[in-house]
Amino acid sequence: MALENAHAHIGKTIVICGEVKGSEDLIVDGRVEGTVSLSESRLTIGPSASVAADLSAKDILILGQVHGNLVASGRVELRAGCHVEGDIRALRLAVEDNAVFRGKVDLTQAVSKSAESAKAPQASGVS
Repeated sequence: MALENAHAHIGKTIVICGEVKGSEDLIVDGRVEGTVSLSESRLTIGPSASVAADLSAKDILILGQVHGNLVASGRVELRAGCHVEGDIRALRLAVEDNAVFRGKVDLTQAVSKSAESAKAPQASGVS
């Protein structure tokens, strides 16, 4: 049971350039450049993290710096002291005082369904 609640962790001195994919919760305290995709998991960007990547997860918690777009099927939380530059697309958004955010917000009822329906008319219009 203890392993079910364990989180993967990218430490402060770790630098990852490329694509990170997984199916477990992830805590990032280092530097990530590229993309991070955790379809059914929680992604936490720690206070010492510096991320230049597009993030996709069920829930996203930001405590550090992020330059990139965020897509969550659940909730995005921007905590005090964080700095986010990019667009946010999620079901719910929570922003604490002293969180810095620059970008657009799209709070949709069904992130995946609206993305699919947006693509479908384009395909039928081309025929």
